[in-house]
Amino acid sequence: MNIFVGSLPFSIEEADLRESFEAYGPVDSVKIITDKFTGRSKGFGFVEMPNDSEAQKAIDELNGATVQGRAIVVNKSEPKPEGERRSFNNNRGGDSRGGYGNSRGGNDRGGRGGY
Repeated sequence: MNIFVGSLPFSIEEADLRESFEAYGPVDSVKIITDKFTGRSKGFGFVEMPNDSEAQKAIDELNGATVQGRAIVVNKSEPKPEGERRSFNNNRGGDSRGGYGNSRGGNDRGGRGGY
């Protein structure tokens, strides 16, 4: 079972997270998600456990537990449906001309003209 672990302290290491879950059974993998530019933890990760009943027991007992002063969130990781993934395009439509919305062009700052 793939398990989502959120609200992690930024200082926690994968070995520490593995140790917390190994109290409930074997752990196949642990991955704390990091920012690709800074390398800093994003505060969440995933733990994979081969035995579903042991994984469920870990979820039940660790959800809301305090780790290094933070209450963590632990639940079964469900893959996002394909339609909900964010694209890098971020094309939201709308006007792509930029500017200040002045449809007449020129340098119209309002006020009286014709000096």
